[in-house]
Amino acid sequence: MEDYLQACRAALQESRRLHVVLGNEACDLDSMVSALALAFYLAKTTEAEDVFVPVLNIKRSELPLRGDSVFFLQKMHIPESLLIFRDEIDLHALRQAGRLTLTLVDHHVLPPSDAALEEAVAEVLDHRPIEQKRCPPCHVSVELVGSCSTLVTERILQGAPEILDWQTAALLHGTIILDCVNMDLTIGKATPKDKKYVEQLEALFPDLPERKDIFDSLQKAKFDVSGLTTEQMLRKDQKTITRQGLKVAISAIYVDLEAFLQRSGLIADLRAYCQAHSYDALVAMTIVFNPHNEPVRQLAIFCPHAALRMTICGVLECSQSPSLKLTPVPSSHPNLQAYVQGNTQVSRKKFLPLLQEALSAYFDSMTIPSGQPETGGVSREQVDKELDRAGTPLIPGLSQDEEDPPLPPTPMNSLVDECPLDQGLPKLSAEAIFEKCSQISLSQTTGASLSKK
Repeated sequence: MEDYLQACRAALQESRRLHVVLGNEACDLDSMVSALALAFYLAKTTEAEDVFVPVLNIKRSELPLRGDSVFFLQKMHIPESLLIFRDEIDLHALRQAGRLTLTLVDHHVLPPSDAALEEAVAEVLDHRPIEQKRCPPCHVSVELVGSCSTLVTERILQGAPEILDWQTAALLHGTIILDCVNMDLTIGKATPKDKKYVEQLEALFPDLPERKDIFDSLQKAKFDVSGLTTEQMLRKDQKTITRQGLKVAISAIYVDLEAFLQRSGLIADLRAYCQAHSYDALVAMTIVFNPHNEPVRQLAIFCPHAALRMTICGVLECSQSPSLKLTPVPSSHPNLQAYVQGNTQVSRKKFLPLLQEALSAYFDSMTIPSGQPETGGVSREQVDKELDRAGTPLIPGLSQDEEDPPLPPTPMNSLVDECPLDQGLPKLSAEAIFEKCSQISLSQTTGASLSKK
């Protein structure tokens, strides 16, 4: 694989036609490995003058945000320097020069910014329900399996199994296991095809890592933020809301609040981050797990504007629907207020409406001499529209596909209420998973109490 990737980088310096295998904008492990393995296969089996090049659909600077991918590449001895990222190749210029063919893997709809690339798409390989039809000659292959890497494995083993080496097999094997939650049938993500090709890879390469070992290590790496800067931690899983010129960010931080607050230069980093992205306030919801695998949530609100900060904190403290049960944590900086969140079932999804309510209260408090609100009233319809927009993460795809959702360190049973294949693969977020786990824990406690009665 290293020699192949080195040749790909060299090809970028030449004036040759490129056949780019492009993963999705989330660029999770499945998208990354699918692009690498499929491009490798096509390069080995296609008689064409085109150079087959895998492209990771993010900027190189965003790779550290994907801890499981960084860990797995290192474990598989694939140097990051050999990878080609979206900001290192101009696909639009290649199309205009007539030197581009595209294969989309792990997605099938290009964003509006890439609409001009549609005519270059020759093939699609995806594992999500089709959102739009494509006209021939584009070949579309879609099958609702747990991992797109399963479909790439099938293509290789059916087309040219002799080209499969241990390194590529290990990449595919580990990715399928992570996507399918260690092939746990009680969770419902793995399909018979996923199971089939994991077993075939293990039969061809008996010395592949044990399933549990690779799953546990990838899960740990996905949650590990120890090597990230404060900026990267904030960007890793962030949503934003806006209201009449105000922008507020809320980030999920997977460390304990105390550890977060003790980071060197934290206040300066928070201030610089808000200034760089024009945020008026920043809310960090820290999430860790107790020994019973239940989420523990804590909050830190950073806002240099005293009136806005006091309004946000006041709304959160007084909220009864839902009640956050906040306990203030002493802070040495006047622009930062921290809390322990007693009601751990209030996930970020449920928290966002409270933040919207706080912004509405802030604008209602701003009056001009006539006594009328300075910016006008905000209707419930406007609030609902803003909440819909808040679902869009700062970095496209990081919180949506989840789509390769992060799960708690020890997977819980019955994380979905029905078979995910009934309506296509589930689009669960980390927050939805955490909320579901909390509900399971609560139901078990309630059941136990009833049985005693």
